[in-house]
Amino acid sequence: MKENIAQGSYDEVLIDQDFYVLKIQNDTTQLKRIERGIDSTFIQFHFSLKGHAKFLFNDSAYALEVSEENSLLLYNTQKDLPLNVVLEPDSWLLSVVMTIRKFHSLFSSEADYIPFLSDDNSEKKYYSQEVLTPAMAVVLSQLMNYSLHPSIKSLYVKGKVYELISLYFNKTEDADLEQCPYLADEDNVRRIRQAKEIMIARMSEPPTLTELSEEIGLSLKKLKEGFKQIYGDSVFGFLFDYKMEYARKMLETGRYNVNEVGLKIGYSTASHFIASFKKKYGTTPKKYLTSTT
Repeated sequence: MKENIAQGSYDEVLIDQDFYVLKIQNDTTQLKRIERGIDSTFIQFHFSLKGHAKFLFNDSAYALEVSEENSLLLYNTQKDLPLNVVLEPDSWLLSVVMTIRKFHSLFSSEADYIPFLSDDNSEKKYYSQEVLTPAMAVVLSQLMNYSLHPSIKSLYVKGKVYELISLYFNKTEDADLEQCPYLADEDNVRRIRQAKEIMIARMSEPPTLTELSEEIGLSLKKLKEGFKQIYGDSVFGFLFDYKMEYARKMLETGRYNVNEVGLKIGYSTASHFIASFKKKYGTTPKKYLTSTT
C-alpha cells in the first residue's frame, strides 16, 4: 500500500503475514497525521530519521515525542496500540511492526538478553526511547532510499530490518548509562551532541579530539566516553560512517563525480576516497552506482 502525501509519502511493505514496515515521509511545510490500526499482538519499533514525530495515545490524551536520531519501542500485551502519529514538516519516520510471536522467534535461544522477553514480563507493557547509533542510521537510510526490482524488494527489506533490530539490541558492556553518572547531566549530554554537530559541520577539516574537547568545554576523557555512550562509536568512527553515507547520497544524485565527492568530505585524492568507500561498502563508488541504476 502506498499513498502520496503531497510532497511526502506513506509506503507499507508487507514482509509476511506477521511482519511489515512503514516508511513515512513528510516533505511538506504542514503537519501530517498518520493513523493505522495495530493490535496488542504486535510489537512496534519507530525510528525518527529526520525532524520530529509525536505519538498520540488514548484519544490524544497522552503523547510521546520522538525527535530526530531517536527511536521508540512500544509493547503492551494488554492493550491495543494503534498508530496515531503527527509528523512535523520535513520529517521522516520508519516503523517496524511484527507480532510478538515473530519477535520472540528471533531471540528464542537468547531470550534472557532482551529484558521484556522474560516470562515475568510477558503480561506487562514496555516503552523505551533510545538514541540511534551511526550504524543504525546507515541501515535506516538504506531502507528509506533503496531502488530495487519489485521481485527482491521484500527480501532486501527483510534482511535490512533484521540487521537493524540486531544493531538496536547490540548493547555493549560499557553502554550502560547507570555506569556513567556524568551522562545523567543534561549539560554534558548537550555538549557531546554539540561535538557531533561540530564534526559534521567541519567534516572536510575536522578538529582534533583535543581541540574538540576544548571547544565544547568537556574533558577529553568525558568526551570520548560520553560520545561512545550516546552514539555507540568513537568520535572519528562516527564521522567516518557519516562521511561515507553523505558521499553515497551525493553520488546517487548523479551531479558529482568521484573526485568532487571525495574533496567535499575531506579526501585530498580520489584514490584515498575510493579506498575508504570500499572499506565501508565493500565496493568502489563507480561499481556502487552501476548496481543502483
